[in-house]
Amino acid sequence: MSEAVYTGGCQCGAVRFRITGALTDSSICHCRMCQKAFGAYYAPLVSTRGADLVWTRGEPKRFRSSNVVLRGFCAECGTPLSFEAPDGIAIASGAFDDPSAVPPTVQFGTEAKLGFVDRLHLLPGEQTEDDLQNAPYLAELVSFQHPDHDTTEWPPEKQG
Repeated sequence: MSEAVYTGGCQCGAVRFRITGALTDSSICHCRMCQKAFGAYYAPLVSTRGADLVWTRGEPKRFRSSNVVLRGFCAECGTPLSFEAPDGIAIASGAFDDPSAVPPTVQFGTEAKLGFVDRLHLLPGEQTEDDLQNAPYLAELVSFQHPDHDTTEWPPEKQG
């Protein structure tokens, strides 16, 4: 039986990773530091403890957010990538090529959890294409994001 392999990276493709082994600790952290680091209501993270993490293209730039934590991000596009603490490294769930493979199993930092987070699923939802009347530029949208798989080179050509 072969070990599980997970891949992922930043939005622009300058930093990529591969994790080999079981990933069992997937979480959402609501603490204020994680909110600010991700620019979001919470930070979804997956611990790599017990697995083998390798940066396969580039390396994150790191910011020391406290006396015990380094936060890794892409210096080119700003994508949050890692939470590095004395007990190991966690990777941002959204940076995985298949984030659905690592669903959260626990929430941390709930003292700072924003009250409306538990009701987000009740909000009305629209597909991107359904909003063309209010955002007609979406009809012409061309994504320059790295695809959700490994590539030998990126970007395929200069984008401006």
